Amino acid sequence: MRDILKIFYILSILIISIPAYAAIDGAQLLVQIDRNLNPESYEMYRKLINVEPDGRKKEYTLFTVKKGLDKVAAVFLAPASEKGRSTLRLADNMWLYIPNVGKPIRITSLQSVIGGIFNNADILSLDYSAEYDVEKVDEKGSEFLLYLKAKNKTVAYDRLKMWVDKNKKLPTKIECLTEAGMLIKTLYFKDIRDLGGGIIRPSVIETDSPLYRGYRSIMIFAKIKKKNFKDEAFTLTFMPNIDSLRR
Repeated sequence: MRDILKIFYILSILIISIPAYAAIDGAQLLVQIDRNLNPESYEMYRKLINVEPDGRKKEYTLFTVKKGLDKVAAVFLAPASEKGRSTLRLADNMWLYIPNVGKPIRITSLQSVIGGIFNNADILSLDYSAEYDVEKVDEKGSEFLLYLKAKNKTVAYDRLKMWVDKNKKLPTKIECLTEAGMLIKTLYFKDIRDLGGGIIRPSVIETDSPLYRGYRSIMIFAKIKKKNFKDEAFTLTFMPNIDSLRR
């Protein structure tokens, strides 16, 4: 009996001494993913391409600036027909400025200033952690699978399923879903490159949608630079002057 009790005692000591692996902190992981994708405040050059089922393409070049959690502005550099148009996002509110039209026009997150599958929320995107809570994190081999829920009803997608490379802490695929779980679109993150300042991330995001069969949209990132801006740059009155921030 004493020998049996001794064995149980030794086993209990061994169990206590085994290090316990803490559960994955989904919120902290999502913030890390955000920072690996972009600085909190930055300037960025990118190209957006809409591809139609017959292969025809339309391309747009944008200069974008972001400050903090809720301020994003962008101006079209090309094509010539769009040059000078600018967009502004302040939290959930968005506007489009068209030269010679007058005052900025209110737009919504689900509309698209360029057509195609990317909507305004995709083009003027905030940090994922600013708009979503992490409900659950699963481990899938070399990836994490994050289940995200929108923090409020104004967010473009009610739910996201985000596949993330465990080592790089960068997304590889995101499914955008309705509250009922219907797939709206899928984002594919590709071609990891150094975009400047030590920012090594996917340089291409492609998207397709079961709602737009045969159509694709592509976002190509050319350069991202950490930079701070004055709040004045994110106002309605400054929208005609966003291009001046490039100088």
